[in-house]
Amino acid sequence: MSEFNFKEFQKNTETRMQKSLDSLASDFAGLRTGRASVSLLDSVMVPAYGTDTPLNQVANVTVPESRMISVQVWDKAVAPAVEKAIREANLGLNPSAEGQSIRVPIPPLNEERRKELTKVASKYAEESRIAIRNIRRDANDKLKKCEKDNDISKDEHKGYQDDVQKWTNTFIKKVDDTLSSKEQEIMQV
Repeated sequence: MSEFNFKEFQKNTETRMQKSLDSLASDFAGLRTGRASVSLLDSVMVPAYGTDTPLNQVANVTVPESRMISVQVWDKAVAPAVEKAIREANLGLNPSAEGQSIRVPIPPLNEERRKELTKVASKYAEESRIAIRNIRRDANDKLKKCEKDNDISKDEHKGYQDDVQKWTNTFIKKVDDTLSSKEQEIMQV
């Protein structure tokens, strides 16, 4: 009796692919299309205390008005790094610092800004596709090892590999559909 449990293997692989898709949805949530939102800065990592730290662990982020994000940095020494991290986060934002307080005006969504946001969305989607392909590679490596250890036959290996490719195609299509939907949302006038 083989030690290989296909159902468990399938569940594990698809769960990992779903997490990649969930991560993409989270990244897209940060791409607000004209209104200020604290989630817009969720992806910003600040080089502080010798390591890259999420912005929300070094500052309080609020939305005092619909076109402005306010970042109140807890440690004055970290404020310049926070301002720089927001500016360099490829979000198209231009923060201005006043001591420990950083104001981040949200630019109006003109055509240029919309195109910029779709490029950022495309970058996030490509990262998600790469993650899914890496999960496929890991799954195929596990299948190779199982065949080598005589837990599955050569024919089973081929069949399971085809299944892994089907799951990969399904999740890549979900990424593409999610991207298409987000691009439409961004480009709506």
